[in-house]
Amino acid sequence: MVASENDALPGGKVGGIGDVVRDIPPALADSGHQVHVIMPGYGIFPQLPGTEFQGAVQISFAGKIETINLFRVPAKIPHECVQIWVLEHPLFSVGGVGRIYCDDPSTRPYATDATKFALFCSAVCQTIANNHFGKLDVLHLHDWHAAIVALLLAYDPQYHELRTIHSVFTIHNLALQGVRPLAGDDSALQHWFPQLRYDHRPIHDPDVMHCVNLMRIGINLCNKVHTVSPSYAQEILLPSNAEHGYFGGEGLENDLKRAAKDGRLHGILNGCEYPRKENKKLSFSELLLHCEKEVLNWVAAKTTVESAHLISLHNLTKWLTSPSHHQRFVLTSVGRVTDQKILILQQKMADGQSALEQLLDMLGDGIFLMLGSGDRDLEVFLTKVAARKQNFIFLKGYSESLADTIYRSGHLFLMPSSFEPCGISQMLAMRAGQPCLVHGVGGLRDTVKHNENGFVFTGKSLMIQARNMLESCKTILELHDTNPEQWQKISRQATEERFLWSRVAKEYIDSLYLG
Repeated sequence: MVASENDALPGGKVGGIGDVVRDIPPALADSGHQVHVIMPGYGIFPQLPGTEFQGAVQISFAGKIETINLFRVPAKIPHECVQIWVLEHPLFSVGGVGRIYCDDPSTRPYATDATKFALFCSAVCQTIANNHFGKLDVLHLHDWHAAIVALLLAYDPQYHELRTIHSVFTIHNLALQGVRPLAGDDSALQHWFPQLRYDHRPIHDPDVMHCVNLMRIGINLCNKVHTVSPSYAQEILLPSNAEHGYFGGEGLENDLKRAAKDGRLHGILNGCEYPRKENKKLSFSELLLHCEKEVLNWVAAKTTVESAHLISLHNLTKWLTSPSHHQRFVLTSVGRVTDQKILILQQKMADGQSALEQLLDMLGDGIFLMLGSGDRDLEVFLTKVAARKQNFIFLKGYSESLADTIYRSGHLFLMPSSFEPCGISQMLAMRAGQPCLVHGVGGLRDTVKHNENGFVFTGKSLMIQARNMLESCKTILELHDTNPEQWQKISRQATEERFLWSRVAKEYIDSLYLG
């Protein structure tokens, strides 16, 4: 498995790729397979205790000979049939030691990361060719960051013998495609591999012919293409229509249709870990105190106080000093702050307020806790709403322990994603017995069943989606207040759902590796 993230290592995760690459290898190993996982070292993973230097490879990249070191690194939870490897080079930590992705300006999107991952993929091919991992039956590439491996195996003569390895490409986020120029830039395909001769047709961007689309490379050059839920595999066969709130193939729908027609496209829902013992639910005041503690830790980590933290502390103090706060309804959300997650909440309603503000008014003496960070403009939007609405606590940051507490201690988890390849947050909330209100797309549609283990809204435009979300929330609040038996039944069924990695591993083997 080749990936940019792996949460089997401390600090190895930014998003869902890290979860999958952490969890599926042990599940495959439990089915009798030997799994190797490789990622960049980012200047930090080779320093982990127990790391072993395994040698070096030399490759020609961007007109120079580069030396990349290979290390074997122990996982946080070791498995005898899973080996974790990292490749290290100064370019892999160009954005800062330990930083996985760089924030390139909009004028040169993906420029730094694309070059970094192109070098990484080239080194991966050479380590395979040098037989560092023994004979491989399957090469599984995760998202656009790993797609250059497929390009080199297809067109670079020195890797001709590796073409017989069965290849799988997993799409984690089709919205991010790694588009770069074919030539004329130091972050361009011709600059990275000046001697490479390739077929232009399957790799250029559909809209910009003089650019290479790394996501498209993976889709067109691998034996199998995989999405992380069945519904998402169907949704991406249609073109996106943002005006109507539909996010589908993002320009790659024709390639995906061909993959589906050829029997190469498979949607397999991700799994979730189920610990034997869940931590207990916190009372309302204990929950708020935990929030306050984490925000203070974030404040202490910097020399200046961010406005989001100042406002959240102010609102938390208001609720903590309220004379009666032990029976409040707690709406929750945990996730990256991106257009994908926030767009529906931003919709402007008839009264001039955003859908989020109307939702907060509807909560009355309830409270909405949102944990996450990401897009700066969206963070500003959420911070301004928190300044106007004291029952909105925007916790700008991330803490694993706080996320776990929020999953366990809320009444209703909100996930109004405009699209969702799979989603893990809804599974974690359900695991903790918190029903979810979700937009019925992708993996959300495949995990949450309306009025059975949670609640689902839909709509044929962004405005209708926002209205239906608000109407659903109103109905849910009434159900919670007037029918506790039905509420407990839905909560119990959410808790009892099982999305097991052992099932996922079997589907991988049958549909992706052997099928």
